[in-house]
Amino acid sequence: MTLDAFKFFISLLALINPLGAIPLFISLTDQQTPVEKRHTIKIAAISVALVVAISGLFGESIIRFFGISIASLEVGGGIIMLLMAVNMLNAQVGNTRATREEQHEAEARPNIAVVPLAIPLLTGPGTISTVIIYSGRAQHWTQVASLVAIGAALGAVCWLALRLAGRIEGWLGRTGINIGTRLMGLILSALAVEFIVDGLKILLPSLK
Repeated sequence: MTLDAFKFFISLLALINPLGAIPLFISLTDQQTPVEKRHTIKIAAISVALVVAISGLFGESIIRFFGISIASLEVGGGIIMLLMAVNMLNAQVGNTRATREEQHEAEARPNIAVVPLAIPLLTGPGTISTVIIYSGRAQHWTQVASLVAIGAALGAVCWLALRLAGRIEGWLGRTGINIGTRLMGLILSALAVEFIVDGLKILLPSLK
């Protein structure tokens, strides 16, 4: 894995933050049988991988269709990431992932694997915009292919984290999970500032 690919992987891992999703996952699947939980985890992990892959393959074409530049998306996506980072530093889910009303609605859903677990709890607008930004920087098809591979790897990480959700919560406790979330938020805040600065340098060349 190249340095850029590794940085991209860490960026998305901080955005997805499967560790921080564990308490809500446990709450939403409390009434499910072990078989239903395994099915939910599998579908959610596949959905995460597909969201990353589809955003990487077609996201740039979609924003170009609407006349949006990558630089504008860097600034807008960076702001979203920064808002998410602030919430993570406060050990909160935040409304950019799911509002309180959406969480209440999710509790009444018979199937929560895709919505709201995979989207938007794990892969929300911050994740999608980040993937599109990196795909816009890709210079060769191998770099785009690496986005798909990273999506598969993130899906595997989410599967493992949710599969071990009960054990992780037992090992770390809510305090340990909150500490991990805050560390991810710190990483995410730095990446968000970098995105905003890179986008502003292109939109406002005088800043260079």
